Amino acid sequence: MKGKHIVVGITGSIAAYKTCTLVRLFVKAGAEVQVVMTPSAKEFVTPLTLATLSRHAVVSEFFDRRDGSWHSHVELGTWADVMLVAPASASTLGKMAHGIADNMLLTTYLSMKAPVFVAPAMDLDMYAHPATQENLRLLQRRGVGIIESGEGELASALVGKGRMEEPEQIFRHMADFFRHTAESKAGSGPHRGKLLITAGPTHEYIDPVRFIGNCSTGKMGFALAEAAAEAGFEVELVSGPTALSVRHPGIHRTDVVSAEEMFEAARQVFPTCRAAIFCAAVADFTPETTATNKIKREATGEWQIKLRPTKDIARELGAARQAGQIMAGFALETDDEMLHAEDKLARKHLDFIVLNSLRDEGAGFGHDTNKVVIIGRDGTRLPFPLKSKQEVARDIIRYLCKLMDL
Repeated sequence: MKGKHIVVGITGSIAAYKTCTLVRLFVKAGAEVQVVMTPSAKEFVTPLTLATLSRHAVVSEFFDRRDGSWHSHVELGTWADVMLVAPASASTLGKMAHGIADNMLLTTYLSMKAPVFVAPAMDLDMYAHPATQENLRLLQRRGVGIIESGEGELASALVGKGRMEEPEQIFRHMADFFRHTAESKAGSGPHRGKLLITAGPTHEYIDPVRFIGNCSTGKMGFALAEAAAEAGFEVELVSGPTALSVRHPGIHRTDVVSAEEMFEAARQVFPTCRAAIFCAAVADFTPETTATNKIKREATGEWQIKLRPTKDIARELGAARQAGQIMAGFALETDDEMLHAEDKLARKHLDFIVLNSLRDEGAGFGHDTNKVVIIGRDGTRLPFPLKSKQEVARDIIRYLCKLMDL
């Protein structure tokens, strides 16, 4: 990080006090930091404090009211190696998503030539609101890195998701970004090729407001994507609807909704990948027809929905796999677990399958932990104890690397 130019944007959030620690960490690591504040941010932390910590005058207005000198957002956009908005309020995220440039921070963002990251911070209901989530997805599709909010006690005294990530974690994330960028430019570090990972559920819509789906949160698939990127893979993550965000810059995310969309997105990238892990909980059936308007109970009465099978993504792609491509899947079972997993392994011509059971406490959908058995096509059975999904993901990626002789 030594010698890097970092623009740190601060918005109006109580979490602004954390950014003082973050700026100090950047400066201590040898980076040059320019702080840009929104007018409301100055209500939470003073420019003097941040100027002292960054060793640069803070920029907030378009021009200096004392002498009329202009602060150039264009120059900041070309000077920076990265821009980080932390905390990023719901208002600023919305303005970034829709190109509203009504303060110095936003004009700097719109002029930025370097990669941009945001660390959202707001109350849990604001964070969960569909408008905020859609703005985050839109920014992510445009290449903005999202440093996901944490859970805990909020300024409102409510407990939930919306806390800005801790400064030390954000610093580590940015250090990883610079290291990954340097390794890519120098051609150093492990480069294991592309890896396709599917994650999350699919939603098969019945009408505009109802769908067939499942309880998958995407946590296991996203943990796999992070572990794979850390191991040196270039990850193509195809994700169904989820509130999760990716952290590692080596992950390219494609968001989909239905099984058909997931198949098409996976089919596009699979030929360029050395391996694929099918972790998504894809709906097995989809309605034959989708109503264009909400179906009313009072007018419809008893309701029957005719379903047809969705595409079996692993089987379809497996039929077109190239020599040397490795394929892995997941089996979430409720009974006769080993029998069903081994049958799935054979039917889909996978190289290995990861079995977990809903009968194991702490495993399956929604949990932060998992308990798995890796079953290889060669008869290997590797059981693991209950671990965090991050640790489970590293175990799976290590097994994949061994299978690929990496």
